[in-house]
Amino acid sequence: MSVHKGAPALLSAGTLCAALLLSGCASTPRPAPAAPAGTVAAAPPAADDARPEGAPPGAAGDMGGPGQAANSLASAPVPAPRIPGVGPVTQAFVSDGTTQALVVTGAAADDNTSTATLYEKDPGGRWIASAGPWPAHNALRGWTADHTAGDLRTPIGVFRLGDAGGRLPDPGSRLPYDEDDQFAISGTGFSGEPLEGSFDHVIAIDYNRVPGRTPLDKERPLGEEKGGGVWIHVDHGGPTQACVTLELGSLRELIRALDPVREPVIVMGPAPELAR
Repeated sequence: MSVHKGAPALLSAGTLCAALLLSGCASTPRPAPAAPAGTVAAAPPAADDARPEGAPPGAAGDMGGPGQAANSLASAPVPAPRIPGVGPVTQAFVSDGTTQALVVTGAAADDNTSTATLYEKDPGGRWIASAGPWPAHNALRGWTADHTAGDLRTPIGVFRLGDAGGRLPDPGSRLPYDEDDQFAISGTGFSGEPLEGSFDHVIAIDYNRVPGRTPLDKERPLGEEKGGGVWIHVDHGGPTQACVTLELGSLRELIRALDPVREPVIVMGPAPELAR
């Protein structure tokens, strides 16, 4: 039976991920700066982001006579806190309304192991770790800012998280959850590990998909060549086609924690790229 319940997804970025994990469990990455269907659109960084951290306004030479520097400092806006490990360029793609962000990061562009941490913004505007860090896997060949179908890399960027599902019953999701037997999968992964149970629970990453639909939906707004079916699903002990994986208990905890009212996103990529 297929039950896709809950409120519509607030944020956006198949062949069943079963076929996709064998042919591309996530088939296409895309650059963080690009924000067609699937990424979180955001304004470009403010001009102050170009100054060295800690440098006062006017440090580039726009201060005039005595006293002007003091006036500039007194009226300087306080920079908004950023998600730990996330630089101003990446942070600019996180909507002001977002107060939940899952950060998935690897040490280098070619790494297929990563770490996932859920951050939440507190009433004071600070980003605090609320769950994790959890061990994770990503695509066999690592990461890319220009994902294409079959490249065996996970897309870099900021993407909405709005829909969940799986072969097993809803573990307590506040996101719409589609329980469906089509999430069954068999076969072996890149390390010879069994894939059975990998789609017992999944969260759709809004990369090249239509938000508000079951993760099984096959429509690809950017075109089939840009891949799709990029999910967070149950870890099977090895790298993926393009998806991100978490151990079963961690994934269930994440599904229960994500709240559509908080406009959750995933921020993912190699650490040096996310720090820009």
